[in-house]
Amino acid sequence: MKTKQLGSQGLTASELGLGCMGMSDFYGGRNDEESLKTLERALELGITFWDTADMYGPHTNEELVGRALKDNRDKVTLATKFGIVRDPQNPAARGVNGKPEYLKQAVEGSLKRLGTDVIDLYYLHRVDPDTPIEQTVEAMGQLVKEGKVKGIGLSEVSAETLRKAHAIHPVSAVQSEYSLWTRDPEDGVLDTCKELGIAFVAYSPLGRGFLTGQIKKFEDLEADDYRRFSPRFQGENFDKNLKIVEAIERLAADKNCTASQLALAWVMAQGDFIFPIPGTKRIKYLEENAGAVKVSFNVAELEEINNIFPKDAAAGTRYPQAAMSAVNR
Repeated sequence: MKTKQLGSQGLTASELGLGCMGMSDFYGGRNDEESLKTLERALELGITFWDTADMYGPHTNEELVGRALKDNRDKVTLATKFGIVRDPQNPAARGVNGKPEYLKQAVEGSLKRLGTDVIDLYYLHRVDPDTPIEQTVEAMGQLVKEGKVKGIGLSEVSAETLRKAHAIHPVSAVQSEYSLWTRDPEDGVLDTCKELGIAFVAYSPLGRGFLTGQIKKFEDLEADDYRRFSPRFQGENFDKNLKIVEAIERLAADKNCTASQLALAWVMAQGDFIFPIPGTKRIKYLEENAGAVKVSFNVAELEEINNIFPKDAAAGTRYPQAAMSAVNR
């Protein structure tokens, strides 16, 4: 597993990262001991770019990652996020807060839960419509000066917002959903990142697990799995999107790799500044994902994949309508 420069502010990270969200929230079947073993195996494989957020749980995912970091902090490029507010007593309720005073409170909570003195990459999880991005980023930059954060990042922002933010303080990374079935960042964000020397971190590069081929019917999702409420996993959309997966599986068979590996390799092939962070809580899938770094494409193969999967290939929005208003802002 290679390590490469993450942005232009001195950070480095493994070329493939690990999204830790599903270990504690949203996908059901929480098993902390299994997740800790998976995090340990990630270190052995060289997957040392770990991603969490204070809203996952809420709070419990940072606590879990903190347990794994106890004797391994110097081995990990640690990313976490603030800005989406959830009450542990009522986790279904959501808010967004990018106010400087909230940021100061949030970072202290994350540092304590993670058991560390410094966060390598600290993201604004969603843009607060009631707080100018310049104010939030200026306060994030102050955390860098104080030594609590090494680099700052933004999640789900537009190219315009990214430029405004970067003019206030250098942005190390942008994190947004990006995969064969979610191509939104190609509408300006990827080009802006490349131009400004900003890393792009692709979350859900396996389409929330759909592109792995492991989900064949709606009933495969556990009762408390939030994907049951995702438009892409429902009704006719599910059936249409299954055809995408079948095409991926055919291409993967030709490449002698798995569907997951092909989908991840495609994301990595879009630019050396792109870091996919597929999430898993199981060693089996972690090891499978790690094999994606050995898959490469020639120009003709990439052209074939792009012809099969144009930007609008997926049926349904990636979030329910209410949540879509908070992305690409």
